[in-house]
Amino acid sequence: MAGYVMTLDSQESLIECINRGIYSTNLSSPTTSGWITHHEGTFADYLSMKENDSIYFFIKRKIYGIGKLVNIAGDCKHLNYIDADEPSMLSEEEFKNNSPLIEDGTIANRVLCTFKPNPFFFNQSVDMDEALNSNPDKFRMLRAMWKVSFIKIDDEEDKALQDVILKKNEEEIYNPQNIYSFDDSFHKLIERKIKIRHRMRAYNILKSASASTKIKHEMAIEAVLCEMLNKEDSIFGKWDYISHQVVASPFKPIDYMDKMDIFGYRYIKGYDTISKYLVIEIKKDEASLDVINQIMKYVDWINQEYTHGDYSMIEAYVLAYDYSDEVIEKRNRECKRLFTKGYRPTNTCEWNNCKLVKYRYEDGQLEFEEV
Repeated sequence: MAGYVMTLDSQESLIECINRGIYSTNLSSPTTSGWITHHEGTFADYLSMKENDSIYFFIKRKIYGIGKLVNIAGDCKHLNYIDADEPSMLSEEEFKNNSPLIEDGTIANRVLCTFKPNPFFFNQSVDMDEALNSNPDKFRMLRAMWKVSFIKIDDEEDKALQDVILKKNEEEIYNPQNIYSFDDSFHKLIERKIKIRHRMRAYNILKSASASTKIKHEMAIEAVLCEMLNKEDSIFGKWDYISHQVVASPFKPIDYMDKMDIFGYRYIKGYDTISKYLVIEIKKDEASLDVINQIMKYVDWINQEYTHGDYSMIEAYVLAYDYSDEVIEKRNRECKRLFTKGYRPTNTCEWNNCKLVKYRYEDGQLEFEEV
């Protein structure tokens, strides 16, 4: 399963989060025009959460674990209060009247996720350098953790982080003494409060970013895809792991790193063997010629870092409002790769699995059409 590393500012916050089994980001206030990119990015991260994903906490270079997300009333993430995903500011009285799940929270606590220890949250933490050096090849997103509330890591990175924490706390696994306490009474409390309108959806995020049939922010489209792609079959298929803003370049200063808008993979049904990888590049307006170079750069990166020469494992999409004939012609001409498969005999194959998809905002949702 995937994992999430959440940033906290104090030991007091850590103790409270673990004891309750609740984490909620403090979101800054929306602007007068609605949600902006960093709000939508946080919502996108929450929307991709699934039961049994791992959860860790990060405070001043130290990583604490291990927990896993658990469903309460059918999901592991909920709006903290009714209409919390609408970009409006409430008074203290209005906040209290909107059925907050965390009553001692604030309007800034718009979304929460629920978790429990797995097997324990150990008192003994792991230093960031200690984690990164324990299995250097497996850590990609943890190296790029910078100025964010939390990050998502894939299965390999999650396993590597679990390994270093468990090895450091091996004695505590069998004779737990130095662990943080967890009480499921808060889970039971909020379970009684949760209503259908506490369910988290991308609808209001998309509505805030809409302008006629277009969407003003690409991050809002990312949020929709994070919600959709691991729940339902679509023009993009159904995927077991979905994330956004995934690193796609050698390590360098964070602000200059390339990131894939949407990255994912699916397993062979019934096994934990990855069958296919997904990359989607999103353009809120008409796609330019440069988008073909960009998507193929990401295809080559996935081939280098994940599929190790087998391009047939990669499905690539560009999602934009419209395409010129020149962009379509460039896709047809340049979105190809020759590669070899097999040994004795070796087969020469051609990859040309890059599709162009248009979006439209209609009746509160996105409609898709392949070009």
